[in-house]
Amino acid sequence: QVQLVESGGGLVQAGGSLRLSCAASRTIFDFNPMGWYRQAPGKQRELVATITGGGNTYYAASMKGRFTISRDNAKNTVYLQMNSLKPEDTAVYYCYANYHGSDYWGQGTQVTVSS
Repeated sequence: QVQLVESGGGLVQAGGSLRLSCAASRTIFDFNPMGWYRQAPGKQRELVATITGGGNTYYAASMKGRFTISRDNAKNTVYLQMNSLKPEDTAVYYCYANYHGSDYWGQGTQVTVSS
């Protein structure tokens, strides 16, 4: 059983920054990939960024250059640094992990960007 717990969401003004954290209940060494998705009200869940076990990263086009995903295997944690936030970044952000072919999700953390 894998549990993922997100933290770090909140309310921020446009142009501000937030760092999201996702702590896993076990070692993430074999989690491949891990990532972040988000879901805005009335919209489908969309990919934000992923990171492989080897550290290779992928970003959705609208996040590239503003968001940075990283992982700390020693702390069993993946991070999402979000800079230059825009009101359209407002959403619930979900942590994701694939472990031995199974998908796991966190409960989500709300990010609200005010204009």
